[in-house]
Amino acid sequence: MDYIEIKGYKSIKELHLDLKPINILIGANGAGKSNFISFFEFLKKAYDQQMQRFVAINGGINKFLHNGRKETDSLTCKLSFNEGNLIYKFSLLGETSSFSLYDESINSKENGYTDLGCVGNELYIKQSTAPASNEVKEYLNGLRVYHFHETGPKSPFNSVVRINDNRILSSHGENMAAVLYRLQRYDPIVYQRIIKTIQSIAPYFLDFNLGPNVEGSEYIQLAWRSKYNETLYEATDLSDGTLRFIALATLFLPSNLPSIIIIDEPELGLHPFAVNTLAGLIRSAAGRGTQVIAAAQSVELIDCFEPEDIVTIDNIDGSSVFERLDSQKLQVWLEDYPIGDLWRQNILNKGFIQPEKI
Repeated sequence: MDYIEIKGYKSIKELHLDLKPINILIGANGAGKSNFISFFEFLKKAYDQQMQRFVAINGGINKFLHNGRKETDSLTCKLSFNEGNLIYKFSLLGETSSFSLYDESINSKENGYTDLGCVGNELYIKQSTAPASNEVKEYLNGLRVYHFHETGPKSPFNSVVRINDNRILSSHGENMAAVLYRLQRYDPIVYQRIIKTIQSIAPYFLDFNLGPNVEGSEYIQLAWRSKYNETLYEATDLSDGTLRFIALATLFLPSNLPSIIIIDEPELGLHPFAVNTLAGLIRSAAGRGTQVIAAAQSVELIDCFEPEDIVTIDNIDGSSVFERLDSQKLQVWLEDYPIGDLWRQNILNKGFIQPEKI
């Protein structure tokens, strides 16, 4: 995706953001990072024709429109692909309790303009047979939004799941055991790469113990072994940071990556060395054609990337303002300070140095 435009969504009054292979979002609490991440969850649900239910169970349209329906009556999204040669757009009108679709179209250099129609109150793109829709569908089919925050006894990582739910890691990591089991059996090179990456930050870790719960069962649950004893451990026996890191390695290292990975605070709970390894995983995935969007708070993670990989988000008069860093504009400061230091000291604002901080 080349760029995204959003109008009227939560704290995002109006946004045009050019997207690169790596996009690290930084901003103060309440600036709008989570709202930007959540838009992609909304987009995925809308694409899967589950928008109305998603809106209803998440508080209704007033929670989705910028400052509520009294101030904003519509929501618009535009996605650009192939250097602007393919543009997908939809617009929604906020009714009393739900959204209605009043515009959905594709504009392609190769196939021209296609009006997808406005029948019903769900997006039509997934059902479209228009030639220009294929690339948009491929991208949205591959869109995944990840949150690896919950690591307690009832965490998704400890779930008992179907052994054949193993193609791509689910949004909260519920099917991690099934994914690892498939890799162990059918892609052992990638599996061993995951094991060695885990061992680089957790030297005591030996291997996973993967297989059906009982012989002939269709279900599996994550278990692992230590180098130092024969005890069989569960996911809950790992530290929070190690468990999250295992999920990150399982997400970023397989060869069949999603077209876009969107993840909220992937560095949460990680040791600085593990953060550096995470940055390497992100760069590796981007180098293999997966676009990565990550909301971050960690100075250590920010320091692992180029300024142009980083987007600052500030809340200005109740609206989220996005700005990509420019190394030329920051050149004098970057000669003496890493980006993380500028961020830690609250010197960066809207992608620039605040004059009062100079």
